[in-house]
Amino acid sequence: MKITAVEAYLLSFPLPGSGMKRDAMLIRVSTSEGIFGYAPGEPTASSKRLIDRLIAPFLTGRSLTDPDALRILFQQGPGADAEASRIYGAVEIALYDLAGKARNLPVSELIGGRVRDRIRLYSTGPREPGFRAFRTTAADAHAAREAAGPELDMMVDASAWQQKSFEEVESAARALSELEVRWIEEPFPPADHESYARLRALEIVPLAAGRNEPNELRLLDLIETPAVDYIQMDIVSQGSYAAARRLFPDIARAGLRFAFQCGPTPLDVVAAAHLGICWPESVVRWLEYPLPIASEILKAPLQIERGSLIVPSGPGLGVDVDESVIWRYPYLEAPVAM
Repeated sequence: MKITAVEAYLLSFPLPGSGMKRDAMLIRVSTSEGIFGYAPGEPTASSKRLIDRLIAPFLTGRSLTDPDALRILFQQGPGADAEASRIYGAVEIALYDLAGKARNLPVSELIGGRVRDRIRLYSTGPREPGFRAFRTTAADAHAAREAAGPELDMMVDASAWQQKSFEEVESAARALSELEVRWIEEPFPPADHESYARLRALEIVPLAAGRNEPNELRLLDLIETPAVDYIQMDIVSQGSYAAARRLFPDIARAGLRFAFQCGPTPLDVVAAAHLGICWPESVVRWLEYPLPIASEILKAPLQIERGSLIVPSGPGLGVDVDESVIWRYPYLEAPVAM
């Protein structure tokens, strides 16, 4: 099975009534057999340029036998640059989708083997019906807990504290501890692992971070310090399956837990989930479920039961992508929602 094309499409999904949008990227890899592999990508113009000008020429014409072998060849050649290697990780998800379809196996069986069939979700933004966990901001935490009641898990985004002194962050964390939050997320800048470790030693509330670490070495330092209780990572923009598979054993040995953060589409969610279910819940605990703005990228909704995603067991990623989003939601030069 030869690769005939690698295409990256930037998309913009409007946020109703706000004048804002959420950007996404859909990667499609075509083959001589007419089979397509899909993946989410980092939705930036620079990522698209790297895929179009470097990654696509490298892959086009090559036989897809082993995605791992292709990654090694790429890293030994044009992918020796760290940024190119990072972006290649997203394209590799599409290669695994293709390999799974060719072998009639789910991606999870190609990257470790599934040990369970579901993973816990937490919603971001407005709380989704049926979800048992959600993330809110530090400013809204007290009101959110009062509205949700004590039975739901609540995560708190504390990134707004990053300009505060350590003493101010400590005081704010103590005020939130009474809410029984699952974690507070990114209360310090990514580079300040020392402050994370200092706050964690006080055992006020569990800490989470990692999404904004610049590379795998810094994620490893976050684990080994140890600076947090939950390591977070977006596989699409932080090294994909290969990086996460290297880090998970270190997370397990350190007695920490992992939580996926995701891009704006359900394709991001299902791509991460296939890796998550290759590890027990004692290591990989949570998966972010973003606002359902870009849900039309899949022809059918993901199966969610009691706040957990039932991970598809069909070939590849086990989902059908609706390519009509490519022309229905073209990329727009307009403000982006955070």
